[in-house]
Amino acid sequence: MTSFIIRPRVLFGLTTLAVFAAAAALAAPQQAELGTIDFPTSGSPAAQEHFIHGVLLMHSFEYEPAGEAFREAQRAEPGFAMAYWGEAMSYNHPIWQQQDRDAALAALNRLAPTAQQRGAKAGSDKERDWLAAVETLYGEGDKDGRDFTYRDAMRRLHEKYPDDHEAAAFYALSLLGTSHDGRDVGIYMQSAAIVAEVFQENPDHPGAVHYLIHSFDDPIHAPLGLPAARAYSAIAPAASHAQHMTSHIFVAMGMWDNVVAANEVARDVQDAQRAENGMGPNGCGHYNSWLQYGYLEQGRIEAAELEMNLCHETMLANPRPSSGYFANMRARFVIDSQRWGGADHWTAEVEGLGPRANYGFTSGFAAVQQGDIDLARQMATRLDRAAERDNAPAFVGILALELEALVALAGGAQDEALAKLEEATVLEENMPFQFGPPTVVKPSHELLGEVLLELERFDEAVVAFEGALARAAGRTASLVGLGHAADGAGDTAKAEEARATLHAIWHRADDGYVEEHQQR
Repeated sequence: MTSFIIRPRVLFGLTTLAVFAAAAALAAPQQAELGTIDFPTSGSPAAQEHFIHGVLLMHSFEYEPAGEAFREAQRAEPGFAMAYWGEAMSYNHPIWQQQDRDAALAALNRLAPTAQQRGAKAGSDKERDWLAAVETLYGEGDKDGRDFTYRDAMRRLHEKYPDDHEAAAFYALSLLGTSHDGRDVGIYMQSAAIVAEVFQENPDHPGAVHYLIHSFDDPIHAPLGLPAARAYSAIAPAASHAQHMTSHIFVAMGMWDNVVAANEVARDVQDAQRAENGMGPNGCGHYNSWLQYGYLEQGRIEAAELEMNLCHETMLANPRPSSGYFANMRARFVIDSQRWGGADHWTAEVEGLGPRANYGFTSGFAAVQQGDIDLARQMATRLDRAAERDNAPAFVGILALELEALVALAGGAQDEALAKLEEATVLEENMPFQFGPPTVVKPSHELLGEVLLELERFDEAVVAFEGALARAAGRTASLVGLGHAADGAGDTAKAEEARATLHAIWHRADDGYVEEHQQR
């Protein structure tokens, strides 16, 4: 019978033309490369072309080039009110809970100094309604309150123009923007219901397909988003974010080949666009982070290490925008590859409470594996203090508990270790599902399962690993553990199923990787 083991090691071990064609599509209004929408306005033909280009870009969250497209529309027709609406909208990023109110108001003020005067410049009643909605988005009060006021304005606009796909799409997006504390399933399903109709009526609408993916990108609902994920990359090949966005569904379903393919294209499209602007590759960004995680799950450690090295170089050269991605990539590489020496090899000063937590946790986790319990205890203390801060993300407390549990286990306090890990799993279960790789870089159910496995409590370990896989489908460390635990529990069928899944995932693994992880 085959069983699985992990052996720690300290040693470190679309074609170009298509990419550049996609990049070129962003340089000029070539709408076929970004999808198809119907958004008539009173603008002149020249201004309208740039306006449509901006809206298409905005639907794919290509906010900076969208803003430039709207400014081109303003240059083509300085009095075109909707061009200023578009630029103001480009400064609001609802999914990311980001907004630059000052920049948006500056754009609107270039049209006219007051909301009433701006409304008077609208070319139609409908355009006046669009302007009135954006005025609420950047009106008085705090951002959260304005998000709700804007949502209500967009609901009224959608109700007034029920057949207008843009009104529907932007209303759906405004709903997602009110989920301030993480995924609110009710809100997400309401948004999905709206854009599903748009997607059905216009299968090339980039916003409809994009917002559907966001509505469904958790492990429970991800199968509902698979048709949208399959479609989006072909709808908007010139948008790097569109290429990446498909992987939100693929990660949630554990479809690692698709995750890697999507993010390789997204990275290459983005880097080609950066090259056209005289910039070097973005070696430590969103797409790189997801790509590296996909490589790790595929067992392609050499490819993951190349991404890690590039991110490290980028981080040392330009730390401010790279800290979060660097900390996450370092954590995932060291923990998921079990190259514990990587914690000492890839070092840098990171900024931000969350990145520092992941960085310290990784150093502490690696220290436990290498027998340096004093360092692990020191990192656990730091994490515990960080978790007490008012602005600490929930995952920081979970990381603290995990590290404290490992320190306790190393000291022989098994009951204390298990109690802390059980507490960590409860906290993680109460966190809203986040899209993408696990927010807790060592999922608590997975770590609990590994400890139970070490203690030969096989039936309990099976439950823990199944809980981990329910939150992170197809995660190979959990599958490895499940195979072990099921063997120990005498559940041959479950063990064989876990092995078969692993073999399918690892079909492109590095030479020797599968053998390293198996003992026949």
